[in-house]
Amino acid sequence: MRLAILGGGPGSWIGHMHRSAAELDGWWRVVGGVFSGDPARSRDGGALLGYDRERCYGTLDELVAGERARPDPAEAVAIMTPNDTHYPLAAAALDAGLDVVCDKPVTHDAAQARDLVMRTRRHGRLFAVAHGYSAYPMTRYARHLVDTGAIGELRYVQVEYVQSGLAPRIEDAPQNNRLRWVLDPRRSGLALVMSAIGCHAQHLASFAVNRRVTSVCADAISVVPNREVIDTVSALLRFEGGLAGTFTAIQAAAGSENDIRLRVYGANGMLDWSHREPSYLRIAMLNEGPRVAGRGDANLPPEIVALGRAPRGHPEGLREAFANIYAEVAQERMLRALGEPVPAFRYPTIEEGAHTMAFIEACMASQGRWVDVAA
Repeated sequence: MRLAILGGGPGSWIGHMHRSAAELDGWWRVVGGVFSGDPARSRDGGALLGYDRERCYGTLDELVAGERARPDPAEAVAIMTPNDTHYPLAAAALDAGLDVVCDKPVTHDAAQARDLVMRTRRHGRLFAVAHGYSAYPMTRYARHLVDTGAIGELRYVQVEYVQSGLAPRIEDAPQNNRLRWVLDPRRSGLALVMSAIGCHAQHLASFAVNRRVTSVCADAISVVPNREVIDTVSALLRFEGGLAGTFTAIQAAAGSENDIRLRVYGANGMLDWSHREPSYLRIAMLNEGPRVAGRGDANLPPEIVALGRAPRGHPEGLREAFANIYAEVAQERMLRALGEPVPAFRYPTIEEGAHTMAFIEACMASQGRWVDVAA
């Protein structure tokens, strides 16, 4: 199937991640796109990446018109542009009859995200959000163990995402195009740390326990003095069914290195996953010694084994997790086209993206008080 890229021009690491992940298993072929907000740079940038210049467009409108005129048009778009452009591009793509894979955050606020939910349903399209951490085999296995009751009734959840990228005052350094929009609160989102990493942490926790967050008591601050954007959010959580939890997202923790940690506690045991060792899940049952499950173990459910591509002990990472999302979107698209039954694929949907935006709004409104997360 044919995929067009919006954003991710030469030098963009996330652009290379999406393009290579989409094509990793042979489900998609990237055929062109809009690679910059500047039309001339987009056409030149796409050509530098090796795409046919005729399919390197200056705007999304040009792309839609150009692809419609072809016998082999793009069938979906992948969006990896600055945060404030995600909503208008996704809305226009859906209205043009294209499926969408969108980087996070899907929108600026929850109202825009709910609009994308309605457009997706109205047009009968597929919409995936690039929350890659929930597509690792071992986070999927954690969800499987929760769903099957392996650790008993759920009692508590801890999730954290810790980075150091904003520990120095990058505001005082020379600015490039990316830093200018990232450090502009009007463009980066309701809270920079939530748009960048907090949304991933919330989604991972909600995915693992298969429950939405219903209320939060949050503190949203900047730990670096005189900073305009929010670099730290910590919160107490309540999930559906009264399940309790804690949440931490910080981009200003000097010395940390993209440290993501998820712990789920049940009445009979606990699950522990770390992004530092993403191919393994630590399982500790009450009154038993801990054991470690690894990606590729023969006794894992077949659907978990299928998410990996190499034997146990051979590292896989974020690219492969992204590829799982692209593969599931492709398979659902094919099954729909063939009129065959569609299983419950686990890729992050626009409905989950809308819940994340409501969660972020609740965190920003909390100011240390308990507030509800909008449905």
